[in-house]
Amino acid sequence: MSRVSVEIENHIAHVTLTRGDKLNALDPKMMQAIVEAGESLMDNSDVRAVVLSGEGKAFCAGLDVMSFGAMAGQDPEEMLVPRSHGNSNLFQQVVMVWRKLPVPVIAAVKGVAYGGGFQIALGADVRFAAPDTRMSVMEMKWGIVPDMGGMALLPHLTRSDVLRKLTYTAETFDAEQALAWGLVTELAEDPLAAAKTLAEEIVNKSPSAIRAAKALIGFAEGNTNEPDAVLLEESKVQATLIGKPHQMEMIAANLQKRKPNFK
Repeated sequence: MSRVSVEIENHIAHVTLTRGDKLNALDPKMMQAIVEAGESLMDNSDVRAVVLSGEGKAFCAGLDVMSFGAMAGQDPEEMLVPRSHGNSNLFQQVVMVWRKLPVPVIAAVKGVAYGGGFQIALGADVRFAAPDTRMSVMEMKWGIVPDMGGMALLPHLTRSDVLRKLTYTAETFDAEQALAWGLVTELAEDPLAAAKTLAEEIVNKSPSAIRAAKALIGFAEGNTNEPDAVLLEESKVQATLIGKPHQMEMIAANLQKRKPNFK
């Protein structure tokens, strides 16, 4: 995992892309390292939130085109179509692993987030971006389509006409425009500090309720045309939380005006 660092402190996993000299561009080794970093947190019950960022000047400049030249001789169908990571291939898992994690993931975006890098940011639950950040659905520039999970995520975040325009043109846009389109949660002069602050707030909420909420939101997003199923799932999830130790500790902490202490 030389291209990605993972540090866990106070129930927050700080995941950092560490190829700053290359604007954290994605080569095969880095993509594998990102997947391994995310999957290493999947069953870690001590982790309650994840902060995802890039070292240096950029979040992620997308695919390192030169390094992927070595793949030119491979059969694209054999490389892309098999599902190697549940419902995803390796490229998609780079992004989708952050949605699959049971805890909230907060991305701190700066510099550039192009192509695959932009899609990684979309995989987070929340995105803080520096105002001067530049973003792009870059794939059309290279004669391809977004294929790292973007099409599973973008329709939930922005309008169809915006999605189509960005995909067809590969145009670059700034974080303020991204905010207006629903692709960024908030602007922040220091997105990493903002991400850490939110993560610290989340870790003081019921761990079981936070995990249940992320799962429930995912269920609701995947069943937008099935309100009966969503209503039933709400009830089922709530029944697993009421009266349990984490909920009782939240009630006690609120009444006693103190921070909760979850065991």
